[in-house]
Amino acid sequence: MEKVKVLAQYMPAEAAPLIARWIDYFQCEFKIAKTRSTKLGDYRHPFRGKGHRISVNFNLNHYAFLVTTVHEFAHLLTWNDFKNKVKPHGTEWKKNFQRMMVPFFDMNIFPQDIHQAIDNYMSNPAASSCSDLHLSRALKKYDSNKSETLHVEQLPINTNFKIKDGRRFTKGEQIRKRYRCICLDDKRIYLFNPLAEVFLLD
Repeated sequence: MEKVKVLAQYMPAEAAPLIARWIDYFQCEFKIAKTRSTKLGDYRHPFRGKGHRISVNFNLNHYAFLVTTVHEFAHLLTWNDFKNKVKPHGTEWKKNFQRMMVPFFDMNIFPQDIHQAIDNYMSNPAASSCSDLHLSRALKKYDSNKSETLHVEQLPINTNFKIKDGRRFTKGEQIRKRYRCICLDDKRIYLFNPLAEVFLLD
């Protein structure tokens, strides 16, 4: 019960008992991790005496936390079935992700906009939930920590901005899904996800 109570602080309470059962069934070390800017969650397969390990960033909203958790458990299930003989986000993983998401759909846990976005995403899941912009936008709407941050896609072309580590950029044109931005500090070109969180320069 203690595990369920802890999980319910980070995801919809109705989902916590099932996730707790998965943790026990797969004998998985489940860690609620500090914020990582490069990933929302992580899966490590058994290695050198350690079992399955999953970590999910603590600061995600409840729906994003659950989606990320299911994403990582799909990796665990795929490893059990195929070890490293298949691609990390190949057909086998996609089928497992779809299958493991079904119980939460049956519980009607998600608001309609997120439910629809996940449904669309599940028709061909990408490598991460943040790489699907429609799903990312739907999930971000439920973030509670609104601040002075903006998303790159909200800025006009040629706007100057900075990121959390202090580097400064000028927004350029969109190239396919990402924005071409020039770093004012080293003059190098970087490609930004449209939903990358940035701060306006004074």
